[in-house]
Amino acid sequence: MTDRDRRDTLDPISAYGADIVVCLRFFSRLALALPERFSRLAGRRRLSGAVRALPLAAVVIALPAAGVLAALSAIGLPPLAAAGVALAVLAITTGALHEDGLADVCDGFFGGRDPEQRLTIMRDSRIGAFGALGLALTVLVRASLLAALAAEAPLAGAAGLVAAAAASRTAMLWPWLSLPAARPDGLARLVGRPLQSAAIAAGLTAAVLVFVLTVWFAPIAILPAAIGAALAGWHLAVSAERLVGGHTGDVLGTTQQVAEIAVLAAIVMSVS
Repeated sequence: MTDRDRRDTLDPISAYGADIVVCLRFFSRLALALPERFSRLAGRRRLSGAVRALPLAAVVIALPAAGVLAALSAIGLPPLAAAGVALAVLAITTGALHEDGLADVCDGFFGGRDPEQRLTIMRDSRIGAFGALGLALTVLVRASLLAALAAEAPLAGAAGLVAAAAASRTAMLWPWLSLPAARPDGLARLVGRPLQSAAIAAGLTAAVLVFVLTVWFAPIAILPAAIGAALAGWHLAVSAERLVGGHTGDVLGTTQQVAEIAVLAAIVMSVS
């Protein structure tokens, strides 16, 4: 090992921080000003292992939207309007990455006749009727669920949004880990599969985060939220394998959106 390699060796805490940076760079548009050495080291880490930090990266991604939701609810804006603005902030933060995937999957899965045609439709940048309808309905449901939480208390809405962000992004690891890439030249194939150990670590972290964030206003939410996220991951994995023969980035994005709805619904129904 050279002197530079020794200097560039990360301690466990710094390594975890670097993994959070890797996830933020991949799943959001957050611009991070980092020291040169730390930025260089983060660039060396692979996403397949860095996904262990995905739940905490999701918390960072969701914080701006959660803050907006809490602030607008606190000053008296109607909960549904506050939730809509918060979702707009979240979409800006992520570049609407997962919403785009959802629209593509709705068009491909419901509009194609065979796996090849479905994959072709999903790669088309234009949005069709199924995609537009699916996107509109999921945004409506997400906003309604967030509004229900914000009506309980502004901080409840913010905490629910952050908890759902962590759990739903962790749910993406199910089809990502369990299925092969549907395209030989797609981004999912180039990135590779997550490490199983990293996926397990992410799942445990997400469970802890959901519990900590919701226990004060929905003390029994952790179990139904975990079940909802797991069912979303399982359902999208089964559907993707049957319809397109594997996972794509769009499938992962759809998993996140469906899991977010499932987790938010579980939290809303658990509010005492």
